[in-house]
Amino acid sequence: MFSSDSSEVNEDADPSHTGSAGDSSGLPTVPLTELPILDLAEFQLLEDQVDNPLIARTFAGDFAKLWGRRYEILATAVEGGDVAAALNAVLSLRTSSIMVGGVRLAVLAAQLEERIRKSELREARPLLKEVAECGHLTVQELKDSYVLRND
Repeated sequence: MFSSDSSEVNEDADPSHTGSAGDSSGLPTVPLTELPILDLAEFQLLEDQVDNPLIARTFAGDFAKLWGRRYEILATAVEGGDVAAALNAVLSLRTSSIMVGGVRLAVLAAQLEERIRKSELREARPLLKEVAECGHLTVQELKDSYVLRND
């Protein structure tokens, strides 16, 4: 997902536009809808890095269980205008999404992060609905995949 093969950035792409995914941090530059919700190859990297599939699956299980609360914290911070709390929440979301292979959610979080860093919280609010929907789909795909199928 974030390998050097996919780090080419399209200079004409608007990374704040939710119709395209890409930014200067090496995220893929393709239409958001073309990105997979879940990339199990990315999750397998986590399994390899921790050298224990059970630890990786526990992390993914925690991601799924905490999704609702994580989103609530993010939405409350963005809607309340708390830049520091919003940045903390979106960084947590982006990092954990990458780790479980939530490609599309990680890109949405990056777009949201960009707006938060610019203190554009009003402009960030419309992204919250997309983040909520994508987060739900990510959790569902984790549950439907081998990662959490037996949980």
